[in-house]
Amino acid sequence: MTSEQKIQNALKWWSYRQSLKFFLEAEEIRDNLLQEYFSIRRSFDLLAIDALNLSHTEIKSYIQKCDNFHYSLVQLSERLCPASIQDSLPLSMAYLVEKWQSSHPLVSISFDMPLTWSNESKERSLIVLMAVEELMQITLPEGMLAISMILNLETDATLDKINIKISYPDRSTLSFYANLPDLEYLSESFQFLMSGKCFWSSEDLSLFWSFCW
Repeated sequence: MTSEQKIQNALKWWSYRQSLKFFLEAEEIRDNLLQEYFSIRRSFDLLAIDALNLSHTEIKSYIQKCDNFHYSLVQLSERLCPASIQDSLPLSMAYLVEKWQSSHPLVSISFDMPLTWSNESKERSLIVLMAVEELMQITLPEGMLAISMILNLETDATLDKINIKISYPDRSTLSFYANLPDLEYLSESFQFLMSGKCFWSSEDLSLFWSFCW
């Protein structure tokens, strides 16, 4: 396979993965956000009809529905593009780690970020963030014990780098995830989109990965 064909396949993979995310977000909107909206709208209709007989408990219920709807919108906005991406990639990365730790409580995730970080356009920062999230989705299975992940961000005058170490419970699990073809697609996509490099290797029970740009 030529280098051009590898890049084409990798970009097709990247496009599919991002399209899948948008599809899932659309499903989330239809199944949850729109249902919350209709519930709130129905509550307001009832409020207009029966305002004089509204109890304190009912008022609290309506307020809670509005708060839940607002929270869901904030979460949707952060998933699509974290607000902190405009100010700091490390802060956005910290949010990503927090989100993954919440949804994967059995996985131990630690994160180390530098005190300072080079200025980066939000478009490029978003690509980096998406690439790290893709790596997490590929290599962190749900519901499995004894998995840990360490993320470390480094920067200097010429190079920014994210080092990631994922430790698995046994060699067969490591071998399975370290040899997934998705890793090659992710590497090719990142290198093309960021004009950067990806390096990965396995040792003992751990997978080591570096994004460099």
